[in-house]
Amino acid sequence: MKTWHVNDVMTPDVVCVGPDTPYRDVVDLLIGRRINAVPVIDDDRRVIGVVSESDLLRKVEFAGEGEPRWFERRRRGQQHKAAARTAGELMTSPAITLTPMAAVRTAARLLDESGVKQLPIVDTLGRLAGIVTRSDLLKEHLRSDDAVHADVRAAVHEVVIAENSPAVRIAVDRGVVTLAGQVDRWSTKVLLARRVALVPGVVVAVVDEVVFDFDDHRLVEPGPALFVA
Repeated sequence: MKTWHVNDVMTPDVVCVGPDTPYRDVVDLLIGRRINAVPVIDDDRRVIGVVSESDLLRKVEFAGEGEPRWFERRRRGQQHKAAARTAGELMTSPAITLTPMAAVRTAARLLDESGVKQLPIVDTLGRLAGIVTRSDLLKEHLRSDDAVHADVRAAVHEVVIAENSPAVRIAVDRGVVTLAGQVDRWSTKVLLARRVALVPGVVVAVVDEVVFDFDDHRLVEPGPALFVA
């Protein structure tokens, strides 16, 4: 079964700028390309930062305002960007990046935790290799039912291959996977549902209708730790 990585969904042709790119050129680029951020790269294509719409909006936010008070450190930093003239002065650095072989789920979690809308993808030397956006991560969810069914079948086979279990029946309908049939043990039933839930394209639910012959949950669940004095 194929595991989807960032390089399966990222955009390799990335719009980027250098640190000396003027403010107005960055604005024109974002508006003209209908994007909300650009990576800033050095002469070796290493990502040194990102300029986003929020960075650019500092000029609007602080227009006509006086100096922040001495204890308003965050606003002082923001106002510094309001006076910026180049991408290098505007950018947020260091940039939050990922490698091409990072899992799609890792990218989704990082986008959520960081609050950004896109992540530059870099190779082992830190050079720009692509960019992934929130909408790119949804490509995994556009897989056909047939493709998902094939991967679910492979996942089921991996779990039950060591057992003399009857065949597990699989149905896939627009991201909902239904499992039915019988397995030898409770632990197999649990592992089966968890494994299938990781299949790319299983986006709604796993309906688990599998039954088991032997309840082994007390044998596989960890008991209290024993300490010897």
